[in-house]
Amino acid sequence: MGSAFSEPTGTRMKLVIFGLGYSAGFFARAALAKGWEVTGTVRSAEKAGELSRQGLHTLVFGGFAVSTPLAKLVADADAVLVSAQPDESGDPVLGALADKLAAAEKLRWIGYLSTIGVYGDHGGAWIDETAECRPTSRRSRQRLEIEQDWLTFGERSGKPVQIFRLSGIYGPGRSPITKLRAGTANRLVKPGQVFNRIHVDDIAGILMASIEAPRAGAIYNVTDDEPAPPQDVVSFAAEVAGLAPPPETPFDPAKLSPMAASFYGENKRVSNALVKRELGYAFRYPDYRQALRDLAASGE
Repeated sequence: MGSAFSEPTGTRMKLVIFGLGYSAGFFARAALAKGWEVTGTVRSAEKAGELSRQGLHTLVFGGFAVSTPLAKLVADADAVLVSAQPDESGDPVLGALADKLAAAEKLRWIGYLSTIGVYGDHGGAWIDETAECRPTSRRSRQRLEIEQDWLTFGERSGKPVQIFRLSGIYGPGRSPITKLRAGTANRLVKPGQVFNRIHVDDIAGILMASIEAPRAGAIYNVTDDEPAPPQDVVSFAAEVAGLAPPPETPFDPAKLSPMAASFYGENKRVSNALVKRELGYAFRYPDYRQALRDLAASGE
């Protein structure tokens, strides 16, 4: 099957990423490795300078004013990834740039990074993209609203919008091993509780696979094969890193921050079957074990 982005000889794919944070940074580097032209946005000039020095072309977008260079990049873009944090009024990219995105003649893919938090609690049951969304937190309710805003924009503009619902993100510099070394890891035990997770390399891989085969209105779960009890993951991380695991602690919501308690109030096993079936994606890290082995071997 040919790429959806087969370009004439001598032209380069142009990708704009709004919100060049941890996950989007890995995707940006993967796109650069393919020879694409990549520009990301951040909220501060200081951060833009830091990332530019690392070789990532970066502009400032605070959610309101759109600079002339950014407007031109959007007008010329082949693909746009939205990874910017919502603000009180919703998605800042859609709020400030909807008209410019709709008018971008070459734009053939828009990806929005959301969260599996939109599903809420399903009592530990397996669910897929057809499951009822019943978000419990304000931030997840807002994410679901923004998803719908983007899908509606796609229908009105004719631009193919894809929604990616990410599970718990980990990878280099942000893993259970990192927390163990920093002394911030814990092993809270809540019987029957599992969490879903995804390695950043697989986020980048799934986004690439979607760009090769855009489908307007698509929603994909971005998560590995094995939802697992969080204390088991920490124990395995300690084993492969040669570190002592922290003691097990019984779950007590009164001792947790409201955000942490809300995470433990949601229990579900999220299926990734659709990205495998529709995008033909083969996970680099189908479970946490090989990923943590690799992170430990790299000196994480």
